[in-house]
Amino acid sequence: MGFSILPLMEFIARRAFLRAGLQSHTVALPSDDGSGGANIHYWAPPGEPRLPPLLLIHGFGPMATWQWRLQVGPLSRRFHLIVPDLLGFGASSSRTSPAAAAAPSETAQAAALAALLDALPGGVSAGPRVAVAGTSYGGFVAYALARAAGPGRVGPVVISNSDLLKTAEDDAALLQRAGGGFARTADLLMPLDARGARRLMELSFYRRQAVTLLPDFVLRQAVQQLFTDKREEKIELMKAVTVGTDEFKVTPLPQDVLLIWGDHDQIFPLDKAFAVKRCLGEDVRLEIFEKTGHVPQMEDPARFNKLVLDFLLASQAPPPIQQHDL
Repeated sequence: MGFSILPLMEFIARRAFLRAGLQSHTVALPSDDGSGGANIHYWAPPGEPRLPPLLLIHGFGPMATWQWRLQVGPLSRRFHLIVPDLLGFGASSSRTSPAAAAAPSETAQAAALAALLDALPGGVSAGPRVAVAGTSYGGFVAYALARAAGPGRVGPVVISNSDLLKTAEDDAALLQRAGGGFARTADLLMPLDARGARRLMELSFYRRQAVTLLPDFVLRQAVQQLFTDKREEKIELMKAVTVGTDEFKVTPLPQDVLLIWGDHDQIFPLDKAFAVKRCLGEDVRLEIFEKTGHVPQMEDPARFNKLVLDFLLASQAPPPIQQHDL
């Protein structure tokens, strides 16, 4: 067996989580909680929260440790982080047999996360409002959770590069941008070979030079280790997405909302950011990151972290005392 760089990258990602004071946990959710019974794996500090809780929700692709490894250090200094694996990803899974279980929609994923918050030490959901941040598919789940739980339970919401208005026409346009060779979006987002993995990375990142330099053997390793595990389950998850259907109507949220978008995102192009903002309401704040693609938290982590921290801390601050004439 040849050398593989993937275990080293996973070691680096896990080390970032451990250095941020996070530990790996698994909780068994009851079958009557809306998740249908599931084992949810998540990262969080041990014990009850001593800081305001912040839930980080990953998207499709690599595991949560890879997607948030550049955020957990800075964010953990001000927040009690909770970083779960969504159902069908990482070490989280339904306890129902795959043959009998329907793939969860983003609404069902949100219900499972709400149950997770209830099950955490100290009952996180019973304490201060939980701030939520989601990227890409995780943004769908973050929106669904914020809408279902309401402002009494979920506080400020950060949604990054997540097209809440995605339609079948958008999927077709994505396949056109990919340049052919992909029969469906699942084939692009869950590549089977080095060529597919390279094209997915080119669409996801603004800085393509590093992608160009990656040898095929590294990309083949990435496909084997990142996209073959639970492949059919994840494809069913894509089919279960209700965004863009009558089941998923986007309306303004009562919470403070921050939208973040990379200006060179080719998965969800920038024009969709403005459409999502119009649908969520003019009070929603939209921040566009220059020279970044679909993953600004990876390509410009310093700005991303500062922006998220400033937004969340400002949303938590008590309103200024009004001076009244005596």
